[in-house]
Order: sequence, then structure tokens, then C-alpha cells
Amino acid sequence: MITHKLLVTIVKKGAASTIVKATKAAGAEGGTILPGKGTGITPKSFFGFCVEPEKEIIFTLIPDDKLDGMLEAVARAGKLTEQGNGIAFALNINQVIGIAHLQQVCSIRGNEGEDMDKIQHELIITVVNKGNSEVVVDATKRAGAEGGTIIYGRGTGIHEQGKLFSIAIEPEKELVLTLIDRRRVDDVLAAIEEDTRLNEPGNGIAFVLPVEKTIGIKRYEQPHSTLHEPGLNQGSE
Repeated sequence: MITHKLLVTIVKKGAASTIVKATKAAGAEGGTILPGKGTGITPKSFFGFCVEPEKEIIFTLIPDDKLDGMLEAVARAGKLTEQGNGIAFALNINQVIGIAHLQQVCSIRGNEGEDMDKIQHELIITVVNKGNSEVVVDATKRAGAEGGTIIYGRGTGIHEQGKLFSIAIEPEKELVLTLIDRRRVDDVLAAIEEDTRLNEPGNGIAFVLPVEKTIGIKRYEQPHSTLHEPGLNQGSE
């Protein structure tokens, strides 16, 4: 079985395209770019006002055996060894669906060690085309989730090579973050896959990350044996 990592790269605005080009040359098939802003320890000022520099965050889903080469390519392309140019780090992926051209890795469970027994919640990140995030949210609610957070970005995948007057277009994307009780993850993923057709090329992907601790969601902090009691899952989203 092929396991995956999520490579997260944070660079200055305008540098994301260079990073994506480097990751593709190293074997990645695309990525998702999100706008952001920096809040470093040495903030800049403009006429006495603090300026938070704009950033770009790139999510790249890659096979585990390509991680070292990918990190080297990203570090080299983004000059990340030089202070202030950005950072990159990798996260373990528990499960992934939506990679239709690699059937052997679709909807598989990652390696689980003893530490996984301590994980009570997981984060499902679903990346879909613009306009489909509400479909994802509705599917997750039907399967037991209470809601989600929608983030906007742009995609650079192999199935998204649209052009306008010979100029490549990076289509707009929507990311849905769904925090869910670990026991419900498989049901929620199945609902997402059914409603968004992630098993078809170009419709998106979804992957799962372990969540070690939560804060601010008291209803999730109840003992697992009482999660399904009436009223426990009620509350603001």
C-alpha cells in the first residue's frame, strides 16, 4: 500500500508558482495554494503602522517515498535555507480518497501505531472545485458532523490545465475543514465521496489528519460513551 504525506510550504506572496513547479519536477501532481499573511517575530512597519506581509501556503499531497526529494526541491527552489524566505514541513496522512488514477491508494487507512489509540478526533480536509463546498458540508452533516470551515484557494493539479488565450489558468478551489469524532471518519468520508464523486478525476480529494488535542469545543470533551446521548451534539457551530 502507498502511504502519503501532506507537505505544507509557506512562502512570500508570488513565490508559490515557483514552489509548485519544483514539486511537479520532483514527482508531485499538483497542489493547492492558499493566501495568507505572516506574523513573524520581526514585523515590518510602514509610516508607523505594523505591516503583516502577505504569504502563500501550498498544500502538496505526495507519496511517502518521495518526501525527501520533494523537501530538497522545495528548499532549493524557495531558498528556504536563507532566513525570511519561508518554511516547509510534512504531516502524516491517515487516509485519502479522490486519487482516481491510483486505485490502490483510494480509501485506505494509513499505518496506525500505539499513539493512535490516544487520538479521539481527526481533521478531514476536502479540496473541491469552487461552488461544491456546500455539497461537502451537507454530506458531512448527514454522516454525523456538526459543520465545517470553508477556505478559498486555487488548484494546480494535472486535471486542471485550463487555458485562456494560451495563458494557463489556475482554477479556484474551496477547502472544507471538518473536525470529527474518530469513530465517524469512515462514514463521513463515504458520504463526501458519494455526494461529490471524488472517485472521478478532477472532482477533488479528501484526506485525514490526526488531531492530538482540541480546545474550545466542550461538547467534544465528553466521554466517548456519552457522545450519542440526546443534546450532547447540540450547540453553535
